[in-house]
Parts: sequence; structure tokens; C-alpha cells
Amino acid sequence: MKRKIAVAAALAASLFGTAACGGGGSDEGATSATGQVDGKGKTIKVWLMVDAETSWKTVVDDATKRFTDATGAQVNVEYQQWANHLTKLDATLAGSDVPDVVELGNTEFSKYVFSGGFAELNKGDFENSGTWLSGLSGACESEGKVYCVPYYAGARVMIYRTDLFQKAGVADAPKTYADLLAAADKLQAGNAADNKFSAFYMPGQYWYAAMSWVKSSGGEIAKKEGDKWVGQLSTPQSLEGLQKWVDLTKKYSKADVTKNENEQAGIFSQGSGGIFYGNAWEQGVAEEVRKDPNDPTSPLVPTKVKGKLAAAPLPEIPSFLGGSNLGVTAKSGNKELAAQWIKAFTDAKSMEGLAKAGALPNATNLLDKAASDNPKIAPAALAAKNSWFPPNAEKWADVEKASILQTMLTDVLTGKKSVADGAKWADEQIAATLNEA
Repeated sequence: MKRKIAVAAALAASLFGTAACGGGGSDEGATSATGQVDGKGKTIKVWLMVDAETSWKTVVDDATKRFTDATGAQVNVEYQQWANHLTKLDATLAGSDVPDVVELGNTEFSKYVFSGGFAELNKGDFENSGTWLSGLSGACESEGKVYCVPYYAGARVMIYRTDLFQKAGVADAPKTYADLLAAADKLQAGNAADNKFSAFYMPGQYWYAAMSWVKSSGGEIAKKEGDKWVGQLSTPQSLEGLQKWVDLTKKYSKADVTKNENEQAGIFSQGSGGIFYGNAWEQGVAEEVRKDPNDPTSPLVPTKVKGKLAAAPLPEIPSFLGGSNLGVTAKSGNKELAAQWIKAFTDAKSMEGLAKAGALPNATNLLDKAASDNPKIAPAALAAKNSWFPPNAEKWADVEKASILQTMLTDVLTGKKSVADGAKWADEQIAATLNEA
């Protein structure tokens, strides 16, 4: 991702104020988290999402205590809801009373980096920054500069029926892609009487999955050449990966080719599937569903697959990570202190606490210990070692909004377009969207 300086400067002046163009305490250079900052008598405001309050508040409290002991500054942590956090953030950043530290989802950060909403940070000041998960850190980087710090992640894994694997004579989770296809063949043959059975359940518009296959073959979605973005799905590597995904989906899946993955865990819970590819937490969703799906307080009810599921990394396929990053707002009056708090909240001690609470730490060198400390996250930890991120382009959100990839995948699966023609069309649409003035 490249930062368009002229656009960012104009937006910064109108939306975020002149501080948006700077980084450190003097608004020049990068904000540093090194050394001891005297924060006595000061309070920084931190916006974290509600997950931190419900799942690892002790980690927040411990990092805050260590930060206060070191700097003398106090911390006011405000927990936000996912449903309205971006609307609230936009309104807040347009004013003068801004939080000093903000958490955003990894796919949400790019917009604010380009518009000048966050200060530049010194990457080397933060622990394990040399091994940050690329699926998180990709959104933080622009023209060699860093504007946020990876916080925690969740990885997509293969979730499978252990009872059906055993019945089909498949002893272990596949270790290679060839093993995966062989297992799917056995599952399909053993359940041929069920005309709704998917050996590998794969919704047709599941673009995160399809692009993971593209990445597995060395392909890309798009890249920047000079000042222009160029679609890359028509390259031989991308076509190879896309064809592999299409072949798997057509052969093994009975999922709706016009649907995305949002309902896959609930559908899989009905029992007519052998494997699906989902976030690690979707295993729990498949095993127990809400009695009333519209009421989050209703009791969980065991499903047909309760106690019959296990998870493992999908062999040879890189994982698209979900997760969050942390940034220092450009209009913060306490940039150095804010960076110090992020440093404490993302150091190895905090990451250990997050792993025990069920989240993945922010760096590859911490994943093995995290899996050892909490075996429940071991499959996701292994999958996260090989992760990817969409093109870090200013208008990538517009590509998603236009459903370009989803439309291409459905067109290919229904035979409306060949793989090559679908990829060519998508390349043209992606380039036109990303390059729009």
C-alpha cells in the first residue's frame, strides 16, 4: 500500500487537523515508545473493542499497571461495540477530543492510514516486531512506514468430522494437499447415498478461501506498478490456484454457489458434511447453535455434530487472518505515552495472557509457546504461521463493497465464464476500482 501524500494532507487538514501529518511529540518523524516518558498528572484514553473486556480484561489491567508504574500516567480504557465503532470513530476524529489509542480490525486500518488518522510509529520499539504476523501487519505499513501495531489474531482452519474420517479409514488430519483430496474422495464415496452431502463444504462466494488457494500457488490479487494498480488474477500462478479451488468446490461441495461463508457453520451442524474451512471459533458454533438464532441470550443447543469435530491447519494453503491492530491517533496530545502503553499491551507478557484466553499472539515466534500453553488454539496457531492480507490499497474496501471477487467466483462455478475469462474480468474491475480518482 502506498500513502498518497497530497490526498492525505488535504484530508488531514480538513478532517483530522494539522497534527494528522505528523508522528512524534513535535509532530515530526515517528512516535517512539522507547525511554521513560514522564506522564505524572496525565491520563491517556484508550479505545478497545468489547472482546478485551469480556475475554482478557486481566491482561489489559496488568499492562496498564505496568505502564502506570513506569510512567506515572493514568489510563482510561473505554470498551467499544463492533456494531457502531467506525461511525463513532469517524465522528470523534473529526473533533478535537480524540482517544490516544484505538483498536481497529486489521481490514479496517487501511482507510485511516491513507486519510492520515494515525501517527507514524517506530517499528523497532515494539517487541517481536521482526516476526509480526503478516496478515495483521500488512494493514499497518505504507511506503516503508508503520502506523499501527498488531494486537491479536484468529486464523482459518480445516474443521472436520472425526467420526466420518474414522469410518472412511482416514486415521489423521491430512498433512499434504494430496492427502486432503484423497480424504475427500473417501468421504464422498462413503456418503454417496446422501445427495446433500459435501465431502468439503465450500460456499461459492467464499472469496477469502478462493484467494487463499490463489496465494498457495504464488499468485496475487493485485499489485501496484508505478502509480497504477494492476489486477493479477490472470497470471499463471493465480490461475493455477484459482483452478484448484474451482476443481475442489465443483467436485466435493453441495453448498450454494451464490452464498458466502457467513452461515456455513450452522449448515454444517446439520450433519451433511465432512470438512469445512472456517475460523477456529466456528467449530464451537457448528457443535452448538442458539435455540433462537435471533436472540444472543438464548441457550445453546447441541447439534448433530456435537463432540464429533476436530480442527487442523489446511495443508499447503495459507490462512487469511482476522484480528485487530492498535494505533496512536494523529491528533493525540500524548503520542509518546500512547506508544508506551501499546508497547506494554503487546509485549511478550501480554501476548502470553492473550494466548491463555484463547487469542493468537501477534508474532510467529510466539505461536509455538501459545499452542503449548493453550492446546485449544494449537491448530489455529499452526495455520497462522503462513498468513496473507488483501492488497493494501486505498480503495480496496470499494472492491469488497462491489462484490467483484464474489461475482467472479459465482460466474465461474455456474459456467457463465471460464476460469480465465472470469479472472480477466475481475482484473479489469479491480484495476478500475483501485485506480479510480
